[in-house]
Amino acid sequence: MSSLPKMVDLNGPAPEPQQWRPAAERIVSGDPLQRAWNYHSSADGRFSAGIWECAVGKWRVIFTESEFCELLAGEILVTGDDGSERLWRADDAFVSPAGFTGYWDVRQPARKYYVIYE
Repeated sequence: MSSLPKMVDLNGPAPEPQQWRPAAERIVSGDPLQRAWNYHSSADGRFSAGIWECAVGKWRVIFTESEFCELLAGEILVTGDDGSERLWRADDAFVSPAGFTGYWDVRQPARKYYVIYE
């Protein structure tokens, strides 16, 4: 008899965070230092979920993955290369689809839940 996988509590004890900045050539302004606590990854590595934080800054993004986001705090202005623009605030939820290119401009320190599918 096999055991069922355990549920993942994103409010439970936090795993060790990873910390990084976008590549220097992608940073437009500020110092977008980022941290993520990855609470779950699938066995094949294509699916992950956790909590992400970012300091104020703007950088170029090129999404190779699809990502669901629920913003818990802060403000992020997302501008697509097609000229579309949307300001996301705490309690907003959105999806950045694979293939999206443009800019993320974190205007207030941000924190979000993320779910990524590669």
